[in-house]
Amino acid sequence: MTSTMPPHHDAASPLRGECLTLSYEARQVTRDLDVQIPDGQVTVIIGPNACGKSTLLRALARLLKPQSGRVLLDGRDIRDQPTREVARRLGLLPQSPLAPAGICVADLVARGRFPHQTLLRQWSGEDERVVWEAMRQTGVDALAQQPVDALSGGQRQRVWLAMAIAQDTPLLLLDEPTTYLDIAHQYELLELCRTLNRTRGRTLVMVLHDLNQAARYADHIIAMKAGEIVASGPPQAVIAETLIETVFGMRAMIVPDPVTATPMVIPIAAMPADSHG
Repeated sequence: MTSTMPPHHDAASPLRGECLTLSYEARQVTRDLDVQIPDGQVTVIIGPNACGKSTLLRALARLLKPQSGRVLLDGRDIRDQPTREVARRLGLLPQSPLAPAGICVADLVARGRFPHQTLLRQWSGEDERVVWEAMRQTGVDALAQQPVDALSGGQRQRVWLAMAIAQDTPLLLLDEPTTYLDIAHQYELLELCRTLNRTRGRTLVMVLHDLNQAARYADHIIAMKAGEIVASGPPQAVIAETLIETVFGMRAMIVPDPVTATPMVIPIAAMPADSHG
């Protein structure tokens, strides 16, 4: 397996991992992994189930302590930085988050403003404006007083995204953000993410399963298999027939998307189980 674009260290990169060995107790997921998140771009991590995508994202978000190696946020080890300082720089939408029982939508979204509160700076009109704007952008403002646990899965997912947006961080990490969403809301959410990047200058990192969504919305793709990064770079360089076969064990044709001209994957057939790793 060869890398389309070998990792290199760029001091301007806001977030990167160096020699990351990541484990859950005795199970090692990655070993000596180097990853760099380009500043001001949308990065999408792709790969088959259990390849280490979400594990890597958890490490980048400081939710998982590396067995060895380190994550650098703005050039400093993320684990040496105060929690509140990290929370002002980096927001995370995890998989299947749990809301406190009985909390309403507006109160949950408002929790995104907690990192900005201090003894000298309490809740302000600006906080109120940011919260309502985040709810408006995600289409949940009409649900502001509804209990979160009474919402559908898709509605809850948009509420959690609103909270992450309200946190107002320059870096936003999203672990499978299209989960529970119907096809129209998936593309609506991805368009919103791209708008946050293009008009607000936010650096986004997403884990996605849909290769065509990844190719359409990413500036930079990281392809993983069995805990390794096997390719990284722009979609046009990474989304290739040989890579799809190597990483996913599937034969496919790659054609230009008729709407965006980005690479589009047309599956042909899965490879026999013993023909790929």
